[in-house]
Amino acid sequence: MRFELLDYVVFVLFIAFVIGVSLFASRDSESSDENYFLAGRKLTWWLIGFSLIASNISTEHFVGMAGRGYDIGLAIASYEWMAAVTLVIVALFFLPKFLKSGIYTMPQFLEYRYNRNARTLMATLIMLAYIIVALATVLYSGALALEAIYGLNIIYGIWLIGILAGGYTVYGGLKAVVWSDLIQGAALLLGGALVMVLGFQAIGGPAEFFEIAGDKLHTVKPWNDPEMPWVAVFFGGLWIPNLFYWGLNQFITQRTLGAKSLAEGQKGIMFAAFLKLLIPFIIVFPGIMAYHLYADKIANPDQAFPILMSKILPAGLRGAMFAALFGAVMSSLDSMLNSASTIFTVDIYKEHINRKATPRQLVTIGRVMTALRQVLADPKGRWLLGPHKNARCEYRLTGLLDGELIDVVIDRTFVDADGTRWIVDYKTGTHEGANVAEFLERERERYAAQLEKYSRLLAPGEKAVKRGLYFPLLGGWKDFLGFGGGVQYAPGKAVTWEAATMGQKLSALGRSNAALLGGATL
Repeated sequence: MRFELLDYVVFVLFIAFVIGVSLFASRDSESSDENYFLAGRKLTWWLIGFSLIASNISTEHFVGMAGRGYDIGLAIASYEWMAAVTLVIVALFFLPKFLKSGIYTMPQFLEYRYNRNARTLMATLIMLAYIIVALATVLYSGALALEAIYGLNIIYGIWLIGILAGGYTVYGGLKAVVWSDLIQGAALLLGGALVMVLGFQAIGGPAEFFEIAGDKLHTVKPWNDPEMPWVAVFFGGLWIPNLFYWGLNQFITQRTLGAKSLAEGQKGIMFAAFLKLLIPFIIVFPGIMAYHLYADKIANPDQAFPILMSKILPAGLRGAMFAALFGAVMSSLDSMLNSASTIFTVDIYKEHINRKATPRQLVTIGRVMTALRQVLADPKGRWLLGPHKNARCEYRLTGLLDGELIDVVIDRTFVDADGTRWIVDYKTGTHEGANVAEFLERERERYAAQLEKYSRLLAPGEKAVKRGLYFPLLGGWKDFLGFGGGVQYAPGKAVTWEAATMGQKLSALGRSNAALLGGATL
């Protein structure tokens, strides 16, 4: 898809607006664990409703569901309408019990209903599923969809999604998540509706569309249909995963647990059910339209929505729709990060590691775990922590540098497959501005001398030592061989404490004592 300058401007402004509103709305989130994990239990129905839908919808809907609409028609909408019915069940029967028990997480309810062992088992299994499967899948599938629609490189897509969504989620918790979901969910629904309306115009109006669509508007397939037999849809096992997903899945239900009252929570879920009824029309209808307008240009059904967008959306609106789809990916990721950190903090850390943890400690742990999951979901983070030759973490090293005794701790060092020695320093800082690249360059200059000291002590004489700074909260990475910028360093001499001679050790100790005594000599 070809973009003009106006498209890029609209995209950047939309993303900046989402992040700005999220950070502002969640500025008091760290005052208590309830504020951070459940938005202070003050969420209103409209925030809950939009957040439920935004967390659920991602680019695979606009690529996959529109593609199935192109292929088999409106029958694919059965999944969405089943979800609407499931949401009504959750609102009437599940939510009252959850709010009455005062839980933060779904594993907590298992202890309330059964015992502590059931809670721990579910928390552990969910954590493994989130870390090993879900987070990486959301990042990769989101980046893959963005590549399919806009030609954005997968690696760049993963970095962009992770940095933006991970940053405001770590900072603001659930309150930041629901406010970003509100904006992104509304933009996504309006954008999809706009594509549908322009598609109607391109095809000759609604009446013309309904006439030529024919069999593709059938919502119920025969009982022996190979893909969607009506018996399996209405009476099969799909109800079980639907009830789990919408009623027992922390990723989805956390915003309902933060409702200011049972009535607000139920209204929010009912609102989400209403929006679910509309989703097929703004996603599946464009797929059917693409079939009748551009079938000769579509080799793969998954290209239906992207090609329709490229043909009917003018400059500016393409950028707005790009921003809305990008926001959908961020909404799914931020919800998953927030729910995973909540489960670890409440069900594992507080229950089994530190039962006397203060609310502020719980918020800190929640932020740390969000960052850690970001590292494990990030390809660069997994590479850094993966198996390497001569790998060490938190490696303490004492030695002599230019005749002075120093003691350092290296966060991560290893030798990669090409034989290059890496020395990596982890940084917990964040950056709220738009230009992350400039921030990373400033941090490189700031810590260059420190990493040079590490490399001279760990690998004296080696020229192939690479240094790296990794920011897990940002998903940011900066590596370099040397300092640059014209800064020169005397080569000096470096030797580990174990390899130092007795004379070198005594000389260094003498200097250290003199420094401690303010320059006095012994």
